[in-house]
Amino acid sequence: MSTVPPLRTVRRGTPVQAVLPRPLPRFVVRREAGLYAYEKVLSRAGLTPVAGADEAGRGACAGPLVVAAVVLPGGARGRVPELADSKLLTPAARERVYEQVVRRAVSWAAVVVPPGEVDRIGLHVANVQGMRRALARLTVTPAYVLTDGFPIAGLAAPGLAVWKGDRVSASIAAASVVAKVTRDRIMARLHERFPTYDFAGHKGYVTAVHNAALDAQGPCPEHRFSYVNVARRAPGDARIPTRTLLRVAAGEDDSVVELDIADTTSFEEVAR
Repeated sequence: MSTVPPLRTVRRGTPVQAVLPRPLPRFVVRREAGLYAYEKVLSRAGLTPVAGADEAGRGACAGPLVVAAVVLPGGARGRVPELADSKLLTPAARERVYEQVVRRAVSWAAVVVPPGEVDRIGLHVANVQGMRRALARLTVTPAYVLTDGFPIAGLAAPGLAVWKGDRVSASIAAASVVAKVTRDRIMARLHERFPTYDFAGHKGYVTAVHNAALDAQGPCPEHRFSYVNVARRAPGDARIPTRTLLRVAAGEDDSVVELDIADTTSFEEVAR
């Protein structure tokens, strides 16, 4: 809710008259209003274009982290058939939606963060930096940015972190599809190089099949050595961060690691 500024006073003879300033506009987004509700409200507020940003591969212990940003056009062209959270779509539906998004988008970009970079700077830092770089690669300057789950500080435009944003914002959902399809295609190519891990099946996520392959063969260069399940199967490997070694020694079974290390800029970027 907007905060009403202090009362102003003007003197029109006597006595002094209090004048209430015009109230600030208030915009309400109702989650039940549909996937395009945030974009509609921001448009009414004069905040266009709107960019959505999301990632794919946070929980995977192999393969890259992929972060995408998308600006959809207004009107009917911006209404993408079948658009939804990428996790709710079948692989075939994701491919169809992906083709529609990249064809209709005013601008889109995807940043691929390799596993070694995730190990070096930590998952959360890699995610935040990836979002900043994806947004910077857009060919239009967004007036507002919607991100999935957590805020991104230091952007030129105002923004909002939306809880489960890929299910309630069309821009974030479009970014989630671009990130997911981009990453799945990368994992399919990695499967051709390392077929024994079944990357085409589990896409690098932690599964019983994946851990069994790690038990039998150890990790490959595309694994994330900052993840406990990988580090545990590579004793003595110099690529394991010290923080992860401590977690392994403590007997932790967590597959996600976040390191508080300075920002980096060594990302492979893909944009249209």
